[in-house]
Amino acid sequence: MERVTLRIPKQQIEEVERMVETGEFPNRSEAIRSAVREMINEQGDSRETTSGKRSWARV
Repeated sequence: MERVTLRIPKQQIEEVERMVETGEFPNRSEAIRSAVREMINEQGDSRETTSGKRSWARV
């Protein structure tokens, strides 16, 4: 596994921390990996429908 450094708005990190605290994810890294997997799967689905919209790109 590779290490990646990224910048995320404080509000989003606080939401990730809440998910970790409630036990939805064991740690931040797993929460972010899950989000990336979901984004990749969604992108694959959108290629099939050729909509071209990226709902995950919202800021």
